[in-house]
Amino acid sequence: MRPLGRSGVEVSPLGFGAAGIGNLYTPVDDERAHEAVRAAWQRGIRYFDTAPHYGLGLSERRLGAVLREYDRAAFTVSTKVGRRLEPAAGTGDDLAHGFAVPARLRRVWDFGADGVRRSLEASLDRLGLDRVDVVYLHDPDDHAEQAFREAYPALERLRSEGVVGAIGAGMNQAEMLTRFVRDTDVDAVLCAGRHTLIDQSAAHELLPEAAARGVSVVIGGAFNSGLLADPGPAATYDYGRAPGELVERARRLAAVAERHGITLRAAALAFCAAHPAVATVLAGARSAAEVHDCADQFTTRVPPAFWRDLYATGLLPEAALPDDIRTGVVTPNPG
Repeated sequence: MRPLGRSGVEVSPLGFGAAGIGNLYTPVDDERAHEAVRAAWQRGIRYFDTAPHYGLGLSERRLGAVLREYDRAAFTVSTKVGRRLEPAAGTGDDLAHGFAVPARLRRVWDFGADGVRRSLEASLDRLGLDRVDVVYLHDPDDHAEQAFREAYPALERLRSEGVVGAIGAGMNQAEMLTRFVRDTDVDAVLCAGRHTLIDQSAAHELLPEAAARGVSVVIGGAFNSGLLADPGPAATYDYGRAPGELVERARRLAAVAERHGITLRAAALAFCAAHPAVATVLAGARSAAEVHDCADQFTTRVPPAFWRDLYATGLLPEAALPDDIRTGVVTPNPG
């Protein structure tokens, strides 16, 4: 287990991302979802991340149903605030938001202080747990003013009251997360898809700032929503169809990995975990088989020669090379 910032909350190096068991893109039955969570526990995963957004609360309900089987002191769970769930009068499904569930509820953006508390209370009810360890502000991209003025202070109060152990923000961008690191007292930020073998934008400011200030970074989207797991014709990137040039780049990455006897999945996870600011990497899974594969890939040793080849072929810039192998890979400039 590793510390999450200065909070005292600890996370396992590999975490379980629970969007998949909320029926992300495709239905998963209860038994399969529960087996996925139990497989994660079997493989030593002790950090579990969810959100009301994932399947309109389905992810939280399924995750909590299994976690209640274990000693509460033995695992860390995080959820998110910013989208409250309310009853919906309409029918149909939630596929417009990416989840194959009936649209019996609707999401309401709410970064108000009262909304934060109401959302957390509802999450605890769905999880069936007495507490969560970490709460993130979820995707405040278009709600920055309210998030910083109201939601973040509400999280600080919850932390000072001992209701939660750690607070932060989770987003699919690095810029606003950097502002949270610089301007607030967050313990951690969850950065999805911006520190990968395809996109290293978090390396410019977010990761160095977090490392300098003692803020932990949780990495999500290690496979860029599918592209780095299976760079085929139907690959997805950032929750949509992957552009052809990115598919070709991922295929080139996969070819280098194959030459070194590893998979692209193993390389993608290793890259995310290598930065010293990163406390844990979330791997999304919807079945026990996917969990076991992620755990196997995460524990695969990636040879230094692989990183040297990526640098030599222009597939990974110098600034993105893992710290422990940069020396000797890049020839110092005598000037």
